[in-house]
Amino acid sequence: MEPVQEQRRPWVVGVSGASGTPYAAAVLRGLLAAGESVDLVVSRAARLTLLDETGISFRDARWREDLAEWLARGADSKPDAFDGGAVDVSDVRHWAAGDLAAGPSSGSYPVKGMLIVPASTACVAGVALGLSKDLLQRAASVTLKERRPLVVAVRETPLSGQTLKALVTLDEAGAVVLPASPAFYAGATHIQDLVDFVAGRVLDAAGVPHRLYRRWGGELGGSRTG
Repeated sequence: MEPVQEQRRPWVVGVSGASGTPYAAAVLRGLLAAGESVDLVVSRAARLTLLDETGISFRDARWREDLAEWLARGADSKPDAFDGGAVDVSDVRHWAAGDLAAGPSSGSYPVKGMLIVPASTACVAGVALGLSKDLLQRAASVTLKERRPLVVAVRETPLSGQTLKALVTLDEAGAVVLPASPAFYAGATHIQDLVDFVAGRVLDAAGVPHRLYRRWGGELGGSRTG
């Protein structure tokens, strides 16, 4: 009997239309830096937000070039913001949001889990109700039914009662509800530091190692002396 070859098991990253595309970029960079594979789903609304926040048009026909340009930008949208050259996106697979026959639409497709960054209130409501209006919602529903990790980085303020109820539903279904709320004890000096803190907490919830932020060490004022 031939040995079973190790399957590619990516993290599905869903990007919805909420403001906060720098959070998604930081999570993607963190996953790739950790050697993880990624299946990427960018909703139609997210493409409009990405264009507004970065000036980048995310196109299905040129998604690899557009993704590389996106990941090279900092939270302030300036290009070539990171040392080390271009991010290697060779282990990213892109699925169009309208492709309901895509791999992540099925529970038999092998993935580690799903991260929705950022998650809009419309996305939260759709996933909580079990809708599948696009691949992002369908993949999230599959993640829940298969009891795989689902992290929902909701980005909205204030939160309405209906959204709070939907978030409770997701929590009860096994998802990690992770508001995009940066902390300041890590000694942030730039906007990228605040973005990386949220991205790091998303990766923490997924169990992916990273060095995106300074962790609390139990010493008051540590962020000013480290």
